Amino acid sequence: MSYSVAVAGASGYAGGEVLRLLADHPQVDIRTVTAHSNAGQPLVEVHPHLRSLDHLTLVETTAEQLAGHDAVVLALPHGASGAIAAQLPDDTLVLDCGADHRLESADDWARFYGGEHRGAWAYGLPELVLADGGRQRSRLEGARRIAVPGCNVTAVTLGLAPGIQSGVIEAHDLTAVLAVGPSGAGRTLRTDLLASELLGAATPYAVGGVHRHVPEMLQNVRWAGADRPTISFTPVLVPMARGILATVTARLAPGADASSVRAAWQSAYADEPFVHVLPEGRFPSTSSVVGANTALIGLAVDDDAQRVVIVVAIDNLVKGTAGAAVQSLNLALGLDETLGLPVNGVAP
Repeated sequence: MSYSVAVAGASGYAGGEVLRLLADHPQVDIRTVTAHSNAGQPLVEVHPHLRSLDHLTLVETTAEQLAGHDAVVLALPHGASGAIAAQLPDDTLVLDCGADHRLESADDWARFYGGEHRGAWAYGLPELVLADGGRQRSRLEGARRIAVPGCNVTAVTLGLAPGIQSGVIEAHDLTAVLAVGPSGAGRTLRTDLLASELLGAATPYAVGGVHRHVPEMLQNVRWAGADRPTISFTPVLVPMARGILATVTARLAPGADASSVRAAWQSAYADEPFVHVLPEGRFPSTSSVVGANTALIGLAVDDDAQRVVIVVAIDNLVKGTAGAAVQSLNLALGLDETLGLPVNGVAP
C-alpha cells in the first residue's frame, strides 16, 4: 500500500530533509510540496540535490492544497503550524516539525514563544524512556497528530532519560552544552549565519536559561520520572553545516557507580535500531552521524566531581528533525519503524 504525503514548508532545510528521506521510502507517494516565497518554482531549483523529485513544483501553503492526503508534514516556522493544522481533517496524519504542539504547559508557551497555545500533540520521540519503563512509541502508534521534538531537545533527552528513569542520576543541577550547526536555525538569511561570521568561530547564544528548548527538555525528563528538575543549557554555534554534539552532565545518585550507570543506558537502548551506546572509553563525533537517523552516545563517570558525563552526537536535520518525523509517520501508519531511514552516515 502507498500513502500520499504533502510537505508544507518544503523549500526550507527541514522540509528538504523530509523530502530526501521520503523519496526513498517504499510506501510513500510525495504528491504535494508547498512554500511561501518560493511558490511557483520547480522543487529542484530550490533543492537541486533532490533529483528524483524533479517532477514536483512548489505551490502556495494553504489547507486546501494540503487536504486530501494520507499524511501531511508541516515544516513551517514556529507559530505558523497551528492555524493550518486546525483546518485539516481529523483523520489526516499531521506531523508538525515546528514547536506549536510540543509543550503541555500554556505558561511555558507564553513565556518562551508567546501567542496562542495550540495544545500538545503526541510527542514524536519513540525512544524516550518513560517513568513506568515504557517507551514513547506506544503513544505514537495510530496517532493522527504528532509533534516532532526540537533538535537540541532530542540530543539532551536521549542522553538523560535512561539515567533519570533508572535512578542512577539526580534530576536537579543538570547541565547541557551543545555544539550545533547553523542549519538548525533554518534557511532564513541572517548576518550571524553568514560564512564570514561562522568560519573560524564558536559562538554561544541564548545563554542563561532563555533558549526556547529549555521547557521542552524539562518536560521530557519529567516524563522520564524526574521530580522538579533543573537544567542549565548553553548552545554554541560552530562552523559545521549540520550536526549536534551534546555534552550533558548530571549528579551521580547515591549508591550508583560506573557499572550501574553503563547498565542503565545499555538496557534502555539495547533493542533500539537508531540509538547506540558506544563501548567504554569511546565517545562520538558528529562526522559519524551525518545523513543518518542514528544517535551515538558515550558515557563516563567523573569520580572526583561525582557526575555522570553523557556525550551525544546526532544529525540535527535527520534524527533531530526529519528522521524523527518519518520514524513517527511509520509508527502512526502501522509500518516498519525503520522504513526510509538510514543508519549509516556519510564519510568523509
